[in-house]
Amino acid sequence: MSLMTQAWLLDKYGPRLNVDHLAEVMGMARATINNEISDGSFPVPTYRAHGKRWADYRDVDAYLDRCREAVASA
Repeated sequence: MSLMTQAWLLDKYGPRLNVDHLAEVMGMARATINNEISDGSFPVPTYRAHGKRWADYRDVDAYLDRCREAVASA
């Protein structure tokens, strides 16, 4: 995990990101994220709390790390 990315995510969004935040960070449309969550293909674990969908900032960081590793090994 990248401590710099974790620190940035935590500073900008707090310990959990909602779907709008995920769309901003991942460069995806909100509707696409919701569709992928519904069909189980979204690459970041999410959960529901207080009527909203959330992702832990550490899980988002882990996904970004996997993307970086995939590019580096290509």
